[in-house]
Amino acid sequence: MDFEKYGAFILEETAALLAIDSPSGMTHKAAQHVKARFEALGYACSITHKNGVLVNLGGEDKDNGLLMEAHMDTLGGMVAQIKSNGRLKITNIGGLNANNVETENCRVITRDGNVFEGVAQLCNASIHVNGEYNDTKRTFDTIEVLLDEDVKSAEDVKKLGVSNGDYVCFDPRVVITKGGYIKSRFLDDKLSVGILLGYAKYLRDEGIEPKRAVYAHITSYEEVGHGGCTDVPAGVTEALVVDMGCVGEGLACDEHMVSICAKDRSGPFDYDMTNGLIAAAKKMGANYAVDVYPFYSSDVATTLRAGHNVRHGLIGAGVYASHGYERSHVDGAVATLKVLAGYIE
Repeated sequence: MDFEKYGAFILEETAALLAIDSPSGMTHKAAQHVKARFEALGYACSITHKNGVLVNLGGEDKDNGLLMEAHMDTLGGMVAQIKSNGRLKITNIGGLNANNVETENCRVITRDGNVFEGVAQLCNASIHVNGEYNDTKRTFDTIEVLLDEDVKSAEDVKKLGVSNGDYVCFDPRVVITKGGYIKSRFLDDKLSVGILLGYAKYLRDEGIEPKRAVYAHITSYEEVGHGGCTDVPAGVTEALVVDMGCVGEGLACDEHMVSICAKDRSGPFDYDMTNGLIAAAKKMGANYAVDVYPFYSSDVATTLRAGHNVRHGLIGAGVYASHGYERSHVDGAVATLKVLAGYIE
């Protein structure tokens, strides 16, 4: 089976989703997009009360179902204070790091839907007048957002309709290279959504009906810790998270591989399920690594904490520079697709 032919499709779907701002809690447009893309492939899906997308990918055995979990919500910011000089203090949504947003373009989206362009900068960002520039610790007390509007006071900003609680969305800066690399913010976890769309297309193209019921839940609150706690279909016995695979010092995975996680900070994953994922990688000829993630949690941790009685596992395409300007490769996405196909079938 030529799984490589799905690589371009996965990257295209990922790029289209990356173009839609969707920090945790503001995922309605992304959810509509994801629902439409699965429906275009012929699958029934619905939007949950928490604004996730639940997809039924078919399958015969409804008492031994598999739920794949990936998330479309991302890191982001929110206006916490309109300063007297017209600049904005923001608070992070999820694990957004102040070091990774300095000098980044952004959009402030008001509650009535207006959008204002801006940029995140260090307070007093001009090196020629700030002798403490190099020594200043970057935090959300020292990084501020400058609106690209002629505003000089808090009152000027409020007249635009900007207020506390408005979302601040950072440009993903998507680049797909000729060599197959994809660079962008928020590959965690929109690349995995692209991979699940690739898996759905593979089932449709090959006319495959899985032996067991298979569902996909594209969640909307993973980055803030409660994405996978609800909406587990009846009969599901296994939950498989498809999230970014960690790449970094001390780990075996790189961007060309699928990572199979044996343990994260929540504890070890199911022994037999992890063994099955490794066996599937070998059977399908997928380039893989088994790793332990020291500072990581996923949707399935909340699935388990909510009391769902399921076995659990985690795989994902290798992604470098997590929660920053991330990079992966089409090879890692295809390797992940191979493991899904091999494990489920």
